[in-house]
Amino acid sequence: MATPHPATPAAPTAPVTPAAPAAVKILIAGGFGVGKTTLVGTVSEVAPLRTEEYLTKAGVGVDDLAGVDRKDTTTVALDFGRITVNPDLVVYLFGTPGQERFWFMWNDLVNGALGGIVIADTRRLDTSFASIDFFESRRIPFVVAINCFHGHNTRTPDEIRAALDLDPHVPMLIGDVRERAFGRDLLLALVDHLMDLAGAAAVV
Repeated sequence: MATPHPATPAAPTAPVTPAAPAAVKILIAGGFGVGKTTLVGTVSEVAPLRTEEYLTKAGVGVDDLAGVDRKDTTTVALDFGRITVNPDLVVYLFGTPGQERFWFMWNDLVNGALGGIVIADTRRLDTSFASIDFFESRRIPFVVAINCFHGHNTRTPDEIRAALDLDPHVPMLIGDVRERAFGRDLLLALVDHLMDLAGAAAVV
């Protein structure tokens, strides 16, 4: 009777490296003091990275503090936050500096952005024109958040749209950026807007 040969040991299995989650970049823009830093902090799952510095006498005559005269800090580079939607998708939030002397940062921050959120204050709607023009000129989809602290708003949605000269298809939401639910609604509105645009492009 033949002696059976010992079984050949199985080759070691290489460990499976989990795939990195897909990353989505969203830019949050708007004028000085409209609530960009606040929104990032409200919705981020981690302590947001902030680059705020105190306003000094050097900014007198340079920085426009109309309507935000009590503000004593300003973002000089960016705000950064993160939201993990699921193990396969992570959203990164980049808040832009609002003052004109720091606008040169926008060109770097916008690289790779899938969409944007423009925050506007009804008391100073003109401070949001540059952000809207910035996204439109680069064909980056965006939604508009009308930030109403304590629900204070003296204009109707139609009046705001007309003042901002928004295209009819651009979503606009009114709320308080300090409320997490409003931040969530903004992000969902942007996702829906991106999907609608993608669907329309596919049809064409």
